[in-house]
Amino acid sequence: MRRTALAALCLAAAATVSLTGCGEDKADGPFAGLSGGEIADRAVKATKGATSLRMKGDVADEESGGTIRIDIALDKKGNCAGTMSAGGEGEADLIKTGDTLYMRYDETFLREQSKGEPKDETDSVVEMMAGKWTKMSAAGGDAKEIQSLCDLDTVLSEAGDVNSDATRGKTSSVDGTPAIVLHEKDGKDRATIYVATKGKPYLLKVDSKSAKDPGTLTFSDYNKPVPAEAPKGKVMDLDKMGG
Repeated sequence: MRRTALAALCLAAAATVSLTGCGEDKADGPFAGLSGGEIADRAVKATKGATSLRMKGDVADEESGGTIRIDIALDKKGNCAGTMSAGGEGEADLIKTGDTLYMRYDETFLREQSKGEPKDETDSVVEMMAGKWTKMSAAGGDAKEIQSLCDLDTVLSEAGDVNSDATRGKTSSVDGTPAIVLHEKDGKDRATIYVATKGKPYLLKVDSKSAKDPGTLTFSDYNKPVPAEAPKGKVMDLDKMGG
């Protein structure tokens, strides 16, 4: 199965879309005369050229088989700031700046992640950590997976040198930004991709209807500074605690 260009962007963010398409539905606009695949290639080039962006939506979690809800601003320097939720249960704030990863978990998130553990141990963890900022080295084993999500080059690394057979659809908009809709398909799997028609042809949204890896991601705040500042006040050092 050939991985298409824009689906690869979604894959890089953990929603593993791998789709192809055929046919052509012509539409007017700044992409007049271009095929869906050519528009997709332009979107990949523009998106990979951005210094930062905000990524929001639901992506597949291969480890648990569920989904992770994310809302993260990230840049090519490896800085990030935002929130994440596993399976929609609770929420964790995260900030990565320099070589340090900061996280703050609510009680629901901690209890969800502690399922199967003795109740007294879970209660102890909740009492100690809920609502409090923690920090750890971004190079540590526990932080590696999140660290890769915070680096824009890593997130977009899958989106290079791939050809798309996307077909053109109608014009639309994403959060007020005009867009052209592209369609990709493979068997019963479908992906709908929205590319900006105003300004640079940035990727705005990917909606995957894959039975195996459904998910929707929106992309915004291109080239805006990432608000990644270390939390003020008391911060628990998990490395010193053996965490």
